Formats: sequence, C-alpha cells, structure tokens
Amino acid sequence: MAANLFDLRGKVALITGGNSGIGLGFGEGAVKHGASVCLWGTNAEKNASAVATLTALAQENGDSQQKIHSIVCNVADEAAVEASFAETLSVFGRVDSCFANAGVARSGRFDETTTDDWRAVLDVNLDGLFYTLRAAAGHMRARAEAGDAGGRLIGTASLGALMGMARVEAYGASKGAVISMMQALAVEYARFGVTANSVLPGHIETAMTADNYANERFANAVLPRIPIRRWGDRSDFEAIAVYLMSDASSYHTGDSLLIDGGFFIN
Repeated sequence: MAANLFDLRGKVALITGGNSGIGLGFGEGAVKHGASVCLWGTNAEKNASAVATLTALAQENGDSQQKIHSIVCNVADEAAVEASFAETLSVFGRVDSCFANAGVARSGRFDETTTDDWRAVLDVNLDGLFYTLRAAAGHMRARAEAGDAGGRLIGTASLGALMGMARVEAYGASKGAVISMMQALAVEYARFGVTANSVLPGHIETAMTADNYANERFANAVLPRIPIRRWGDRSDFEAIAVYLMSDASSYHTGDSLLIDGGFFIN
C-alpha cells in the first residue's frame, strides 16, 4: 500500500462521457493526483478541449509519465466500445479504474414515450454501461489471473434511481439498473481484488441539466430543498474519483455514494 493513500501515480483511469460535466470532474481529480486518463466521448471537439484541460493539470505535476488521451466513442455501439478499449490498452497498457459515466436523458409524459425514446436512453445508459464494464472487468480479471490483482469499476447512477422523478422514467429505470449491476460486480469480482461502486449525483449543473436550472420556477422549487443551498458542479466529483481510485478504498465495495448536497435526506 502506498505511503500516501491518495497517490495515483502510475494508475490509469478510463472515463466514458469524460469530456464535460461529471466525467470531466472525475478526470480532473484523477489527474491532479497523478493518474493518467483516457477520455471517451462522442464529440471530437469537446474531447480535444477536455484533453487540453487535463494536460495543463498534468503539466503542473511535472510527471513526464502521465498521459492524457481521448477517443471518439459512442458506448451504445458494441463494436466501437471493443475497438476503443483495445486502443486504450494500446496507448496505456492497462486500465486500473473504469468510470462508466456516459449517459443521456429524454423527458416527456410517460404514456407518450415512444419505443425509440425508451431505447435511446437505455442504449447508452444501460447497454453502454454493460459493454464498457464487460471489457474492463475482463481485462482486470485477466490481469489478476496473471498475478496483478486489483481494479476499480465505477458506474454513474443518479439520485433519480432512489426517488421518483416524473417524465424521466427511462432515465430513472436505467440508473436503478446501474446500482444493481455494480452490486453484482462487487460480489463477482472481489476475488480478483476489484471493487465496484456506484456514484449517485443529485442536482448538478452540466450541459444536460442547464435548461432545468435556468428555469426560475424549477429552481425556486428545488434549490431550497438542498441543505447546502447550491447546485453541484463538476468539481464536487474530483474527490470521490480520487478516493475510489486510491488504495484508501480497497475495502469499500458494493456501495452507492450520493453526491447531492443532502437533498435525499432532507
């Protein structure tokens, strides 16, 4: 175990949906503590911007071994995930932590939800999670069987998995499934030194939520219910990423970690 529990030098994080919002927050925390990071995202321009942001942070560490790389990948595409994971291993040689974070949402009356709308959400949030974590878990198991045990699997779920959120039933269903999958992975892969946990964001300001928080009626209804009295932002996810990647969390698995400013308990 490292003398500094939160020293991530030599570790590699793969983060899907990593070019903005919560995913970029995960990446910023990891890089600040010495990790190399591979970002997957569907927008090449946003990927490049995120790489520039993380590269600047890495340069502050003065570690020439630290790498930042991005791949254009739609996690709903099984073949793309397999190819992107192979490229990640080609660049970095290993993946120590996999943050299955890519997600989408669609809003509307449940009885008017089309099958296409339903599938569009589950294709990314659930199937994409499966494709990504399957690749990462297989890699970590193979490493363990070769004598290099250890690894971290992290799925981004949501506060919406724990409480009813009208008009986003597909999103809530997909995020509830994330929690169940991570708990099962925690049991199955513990023998390989791999932990598996879910991170549950609350009301976080991202590109996906910007319209909601700009709505005065919505803000007036929700913000007073958050004990910390502010929306979360990507910086609130730096520390949890570092903790989950680090040696400090080696006995912490199968958990669902709420990052919501106290909203759920209020």
